[in-house]
Amino acid sequence: MNASLRMAVLSLSVLGLAACAGTEVKTAYTEPKDPSIMDNDEAYVAYVQRVALRRGIDVVWVNTPRKSAEQVAKETGEK
Repeated sequence: MNASLRMAVLSLSVLGLAACAGTEVKTAYTEPKDPSIMDNDEAYVAYVQRVALRRGIDVVWVNTPRKSAEQVAKETGEK
């Protein structure tokens, strides 16, 4: 009786864990959004960081630069 009770508890716990493993949901995934002027200008930030690193300067961004309307228009194909 004791062995069968242990086996039942073990089986239920394994089934419970297996049920939880199958409920994975991609909640962190978001659809790619259209470019906007509120996006950070990552290319410019990378350029400044690279130049500063070569010169031995530490850069602290208080307000990161935003993309200009011309950059957004180029990315979206608008004129």
